[in-house]
Amino acid sequence: MEPINLNRLAYFAAVVDAGSFTRAAERLGVAKTVVSQQVARLEAELQASLLMRTTRRVEPTAAGRLLHARSVLILREAEDALGEIARANAEPMGVLRVAAPNDYGASVVAPLAAAFSRRHPACQVELVLSDARIDLVAHQIDLSIRVGWLGDSSLQARRIRGFRQFLVAAPAVAAAFPAAVPGDLATAPFIANGALREPLAWTFTRAGAEGGAGVERQEVRMRRALTINNTPAVLAAALAGGGLAVLPDFLAAEPLAAGRLVALLPAWSLPEGGIHAVYPTARFRPPKVTAFVALLMAGARRATPA
Repeated sequence: MEPINLNRLAYFAAVVDAGSFTRAAERLGVAKTVVSQQVARLEAELQASLLMRTTRRVEPTAAGRLLHARSVLILREAEDALGEIARANAEPMGVLRVAAPNDYGASVVAPLAAAFSRRHPACQVELVLSDARIDLVAHQIDLSIRVGWLGDSSLQARRIRGFRQFLVAAPAVAAAFPAAVPGDLATAPFIANGALREPLAWTFTRAGAEGGAGVERQEVRMRRALTINNTPAVLAAALAGGGLAVLPDFLAAEPLAAGRLVALLPAWSLPEGGIHAVYPTARFRPPKVTAFVALLMAGARRATPA
């Protein structure tokens, strides 16, 4: 048997429910000839008579009654499915899987996920924290937060905010290694972040000294004292006096403000990075994704250091 055009079930069911082709056409908002043609083609495809036509009413045959009973179930399931999709596209619901690196995920994304869950109780958030690059499609990730510098990708991305990097140390360590220029710190103990491609090589820049034009640049290779492949752990080691460290502003801001860390070389700057929301290419973005990105953007505007 050739595949059946399931749209014709709707015409057939409407005729049985209405008891006539005319009333079925009125309910469906189409011409009577369209209904008649669709039912006739369905009978031809099935090679079975489905309706008995009288002068007063159209009645289903035995085969028609069987098909009508099944058609009602099929059409009801289809309506329910379409209704669920419409509701899902009207408000965030279902499971939202978000991937993020350990540092930004724990300090920023996790609190926002909690706020999102309270605001949208019909949506459950699954937060996957990993410093490894996750395949969004293979792991069914709706949204990934990536910190640093984006490479070439077929994925779609939206910039959430930028971030600054600071060379920091505990006050006692900073006092032991006074420095006027980056090169003065090349021999100081340094906590290398093993999650970075080049954890020891850093480029510092500052505006031309004493009003001079241009930008002064110094490249320094730090002396490794510790290597830790997790940024929050690098912060913990720096607070414990393990050495100098480079930390992003979203981790360094609070301990710097509290005086538990000191920023070295304040006149010099390290490269700034970006925080992006990355998602698989799709024509339509589900409300759960757009709502979560909007919350990330709002949180970034409130929290970005001056």
